[in-house]
Amino acid sequence: MPAANHPAYREELERCRYTLDYVEKSLDRSVEKRKKVGTELENVQRHMSGDNSADYTSIMVNTLIHDTLALKIRNLHTARNKPYFARIDFLENGTDKAEKLYIGKMSLARDEDQEIIIVDWRAPIANLYYEGRLGPADYICPDGNIEGQLILKRQFSINNGNLEEIFDIDITTNDEFLQTYLGANAENRLKEIVSTIQEEQNKIVRAPMWKPLIVQGVAGSGKTTIALHRIAYLIYTFEKSFEPENFMIIAPNRLFLNYISEVLPELGVERVKQTTFEDFAAELIGKKFKLTDANDKLNMFVNYNTTGEQVSNNKLVRQASVMKTSMYFKDIIDDYINRIEHSFIPKQDIMLGTKVIFSYEELNQLFLTQYGMWPIAQRMNEIKKSITTRLKTSKQEFIAQIEFECDRKIAKIRAASGDEKEKQGFVIKAFEKRDRVLGKIENISKTLVKEYVDSLPKLSPYQYYKDLMENKSMFDNIAGRFVNQKICEFTRQYTLNILNSKMLELEDLAPIIYLKYKIYGMDEKIPVRHIVIDEAQDFSAFQFYVLKKIVKDSSFTVLGDLCQGIHSYRGVRSWEEIVDNVFEGKKCEFLTLEQSYRTTVEIMEAANRVLDKLDNNSLLKGKPVIRHGEPVEIILKSELEDIAGDISKKIIALKAKGHKTIAVICKTFEECELFLPLLRKADKNISIITGKEKEYKSGIVIVPSYLSKGLEFDVVLISNANSENYTDNELDIKLLYVAMTRPLHRLYIYYLGEKSLLL
Repeated sequence: MPAANHPAYREELERCRYTLDYVEKSLDRSVEKRKKVGTELENVQRHMSGDNSADYTSIMVNTLIHDTLALKIRNLHTARNKPYFARIDFLENGTDKAEKLYIGKMSLARDEDQEIIIVDWRAPIANLYYEGRLGPADYICPDGNIEGQLILKRQFSINNGNLEEIFDIDITTNDEFLQTYLGANAENRLKEIVSTIQEEQNKIVRAPMWKPLIVQGVAGSGKTTIALHRIAYLIYTFEKSFEPENFMIIAPNRLFLNYISEVLPELGVERVKQTTFEDFAAELIGKKFKLTDANDKLNMFVNYNTTGEQVSNNKLVRQASVMKTSMYFKDIIDDYINRIEHSFIPKQDIMLGTKVIFSYEELNQLFLTQYGMWPIAQRMNEIKKSITTRLKTSKQEFIAQIEFECDRKIAKIRAASGDEKEKQGFVIKAFEKRDRVLGKIENISKTLVKEYVDSLPKLSPYQYYKDLMENKSMFDNIAGRFVNQKICEFTRQYTLNILNSKMLELEDLAPIIYLKYKIYGMDEKIPVRHIVIDEAQDFSAFQFYVLKKIVKDSSFTVLGDLCQGIHSYRGVRSWEEIVDNVFEGKKCEFLTLEQSYRTTVEIMEAANRVLDKLDNNSLLKGKPVIRHGEPVEIILKSELEDIAGDISKKIIALKAKGHKTIAVICKTFEECELFLPLLRKADKNISIITGKEKEYKSGIVIVPSYLSKGLEFDVVLISNANSENYTDNELDIKLLYVAMTRPLHRLYIYYLGEKSLLL
């Protein structure tokens, strides 16, 4: 209700003003302190002497303080606008006075007595706001389980420091408050979800860190924002054990990373590693490579479905992707590595003169058995140490033997009768022979180990991968156990053609990383301890497996929606694949998000009817939150230009009504290019999202259906959903479903000729 109408308005207005006043004071103090620390830092750096450890320590400490203050200042600037969003009153058992706690995005305490002014939403007691009900309640904190009575739950709408609305509630969010949030424009929603996190979302945010967590969430259920809030929560909870750099989020593409880039700083989190699998792979492989555009392949599949024309080898290309991203391809790589291992040690003994230092059989046994659990490179380091140690011992024994034989020969010469001068000549020759042999042994021993190690194969993971593809008989022999000859040979030749063009495709990255892991190990320990993977349905089981192997002792949060698996040819088909193959059947936390908060009831019901066309009853469909809007409009036009003309008029009208983000979703990129010049009349700044952008620009955009996944807009206009564009195959169903679940408020669907049977 409007704040002024609430009976506690005076009390809450006073508290709001008090908090804002303290935020300003704290901001002034923090700015002044940061300035002072910055000046001190500059002075130390200017006068620092190279060997003064005290100066170095001072720089380290002051830099840390400077950065901490910068983050605090940023948070305080945010708090100026909205210092908190909720209040809870909690009476702990055994006490006679309830605590009044105001919950915001950051914590703030009075400097003079450390009295809490704002409680961080991630604090254990704040869980009472998200999951507690009025009456008996408890929360878990480091001191144990705290029990008591939850007396009050109150929500506030504060904007630009003005107290606008107050709601007394029992569950997390009352309908009116949630409706206000859901009615906001798309550009504001990512940042404001912390105040409206629902109970099922909160369970994901606060789930235990070390137990693998898999989240199946419907379109619009808040998966991405919940993922980011989970990282923020874990950093806060484990701040004494981990640094922000120990957390990593892997997103589907750089555009998506840019789309979410402002959220973590808004939550007071810095320095979290944000990357794509492709970029992370480049770091791991340590080799610069050019990657084919994964969207080109999908676009080929989409165009094939659109035109009905035979695209050369379309089916085989799809099957090659399925093969290279499967767990049986990991078995193929394992078999290949096994062959490498069994031919790795040269079939020769290591000799020092006539003495066998290490026999081939002994070395091979060490390599395959005793050191068999390590990467090949690490095994060779151990073998190198073994050879060096034994060579040192053998060399001493050899030297002792030669000197003994020399001494015995000299003694024999001296004991024999004859001319002393002649005997002296024999003695000298014996010493010279001894020295020549010893010198030869010394020279051989200096280079023996190095020459042996240098003789071993030193191919890069990329070269090993290419070698596998070039060796037809070996590849056929290994891979033929899993697929038929036609797919086997096509995959090999198709991959080899890409490699010969000095390129890689996304499907090649996991195998190459795995080869590096098995042959060379990782160059250095990866500092990541928790990995969050968003849009995880588009990751293959092999990708998951590789990440689990190379990032030791890490935990995972996996979020996705199988209904939006438009890359199913290389993605997972069921979450059981991940549980069985990656986490090896270990108990995982599996949670679902069924409630869709993005779209209206009318839009979600229309999208679900499309999803019903999939022959899969196990797929989770979204349940729209009770927010009604305009009916979905399905509009027939006779020409493409007529569609463009009507869309242009609607864009102008929608902008006038205050809608800021509007997307025209075409099925293919080629269709986007057709519409671009036709829609420039409505907005001269309209542009196509190509997938290659490093920066996400909101506003009015044209986007291919397969690039709209993960994004949301105030209004969506689907350009041509006729029966040719959207057939009843799985990819078309998922593409149309994705497109229809992007808008918050309005959805218009145009078509030429015959309407798609999916609608």
